[in-house]
Amino acid sequence: MGKIISIANQKGGVGKTTTAINLAASLAALEKRVLIVDADPQANASSGLGIDVRKVGSTIYDCLVDGADPVQAIISCNIDNLDIIPSNIDLVGAEIEMINMEKRESVLKEMLKKIPGGYDYMLIDCSPSLGLLTVNALTASDSVIVPVQCEYFALEGLGKLLNTIKIIQNNLNTDLQIEGFLLTMYDSRLRLSNQVVDEVRKHFQQMVFETIIQRNIKLSEAPSFGQPALLYDAESRGAVNYLNLARELIEKVEKVVIDSGGAESKN
Repeated sequence: MGKIISIANQKGGVGKTTTAINLAASLAALEKRVLIVDADPQANASSGLGIDVRKVGSTIYDCLVDGADPVQAIISCNIDNLDIIPSNIDLVGAEIEMINMEKRESVLKEMLKKIPGGYDYMLIDCSPSLGLLTVNALTASDSVIVPVQCEYFALEGLGKLLNTIKIIQNNLNTDLQIEGFLLTMYDSRLRLSNQVVDEVRKHFQQMVFETIIQRNIKLSEAPSFGQPALLYDAESRGAVNYLNLARELIEKVEKVVIDSGGAESKN
């Protein structure tokens, strides 16, 4: 099994789904095999990749609640090397239905174990909450990417997220790491954007990705066409930003593999 990364922040509108879609597409373009796990009832990652969520057969809900085979739920996207386990509105009820399950925090982890190897990366698009679905995602993951928008109140709520991550590290997943904080929606013309960048880098230092995702109209338009920015406009600033992020992530992950003495198992 490849590296499993959750993309999480309980604040809405910070770029989680945009990051899931475009980072996954960029990794796939760089010849990595990628699976997106859409763990958000809004299903924006699914629709943003051209999936009609009203017509899909099996979804993540069926896998988590009814024990359906996740392999049967995987759908190939219109980009080579990129697949998705879709979501739909049914997932809203999953947390209530999972509440009495044995080892309820590990249901997603056990589900992902049923997927054969071959993926270099699995990216979990989390819902904007710190509920049971997000806890499941973090319990199943090797690491977490935290998008932080370059706007007012950027750091608000991050304390709660970091506390949740710490609780999971202590009780459910001792191997969980913070892959990095990703600055999104950056506008170089705004003093506030630059202040947020400085503040986040001051707080989290080496944990912040060098790549910054700039505010870009193409990133906003692409999902309505069911495409990542890379397909919608490969030369757009947003597409280039996410390609750079993918390269940075690959370099970081592969450096860790080599440093741990496992060059032969490099992704």
